[in-house]
Amino acid sequence: MSRIRDVWASNIEVEMRNIRDIIDKYPFIAMDTEFPGVVARPLGPFKTSSDYHYQTMRCNVDLLKIIQVGVTLADENGNFPEECSTWQFNFKFDVNDDMYSPDAIEQMQKSGFDFPRHEEAGIMPNDFAELMITSGMVLNPDTMWISFHSGYDFGYFVKLLTAESLPTLEDQFFDLLRIWFPTVYDVKFLMRSTKILRGSLQELADDLGIQRIGPSNQTGSDSLLTSSTFFKTRELYFDDHIDHAEYSGKLYGLGQTFTISNGLTDNSRSGATIAEREDRGSVREAHNQTPGPPPPNGMPMNTLQGSIPANLSSSVSYGIGANGPYMRTSLVTGR
Repeated sequence: MSRIRDVWASNIEVEMRNIRDIIDKYPFIAMDTEFPGVVARPLGPFKTSSDYHYQTMRCNVDLLKIIQVGVTLADENGNFPEECSTWQFNFKFDVNDDMYSPDAIEQMQKSGFDFPRHEEAGIMPNDFAELMITSGMVLNPDTMWISFHSGYDFGYFVKLLTAESLPTLEDQFFDLLRIWFPTVYDVKFLMRSTKILRGSLQELADDLGIQRIGPSNQTGSDSLLTSSTFFKTRELYFDDHIDHAEYSGKLYGLGQTFTISNGLTDNSRSGATIAEREDRGSVREAHNQTPGPPPPNGMPMNTLQGSIPANLSSSVSYGIGANGPYMRTSLVTGR
């Protein structure tokens, strides 16, 4: 049997049942997502880099649709289920109608995404959320979620599970995160804590001598690699024990993970923060990055490139306040 199993609308109920049957034995859940890139960023003054990055994540998650989610299950020792360890959930997405960044979709196509099948056989978000809630994976203090630089990943998950726009304030988002995902370990945050490990997920795996299974830039393969790197990092750098109070619930690049060194903007690098530059070793990490903050005068750093106007909901605000503005970067939509 293949270690990675594709899930579409036709088999999601069966596969969620399979996960529910083994989640108690394999409670470590590594997760990855693929989404249509970054198409907008907020304008106006921001108190901190963390505020800016959260609001950018928030407005993009609210505007866009998830394309793929990968989850890998393991036990406390890093052992995988024998028959299948990884499920790759493929969502309904129409490149002729839904909004996306052209660069992101082009990269996904190169990685083997079958967008006609996503349009015809993809999972509806509400169906996924309903089955996810009863799967035993969320709202469960006994499960441990593992991720890599996962602000956007959990942003999309919270949106899916609540069926609502993300909270205006970052603190409110983290309150929801702790409810749905009581224990979360971000491998990128663990890496920074070692003061030795750096780079992208693939670079970390190479340094640790871990071989990838499946195609890169697909969530099944990436979640499986995230799981393997977590357990190896825990073994080599944390004496096989991760302190829950110190490391759980910290998403690299958001909230209190920002420091003077990784939150400040370096104007010589197009406004990117040091934290972002560390991850630009691969397209996958670049895809998951927030553009750097605009200059102090509030004007955007880059002009729009080839964007097409779209009908956007007026009921969702994207700035720090209730009426915070945003600008769209390069995007495509069929409308």
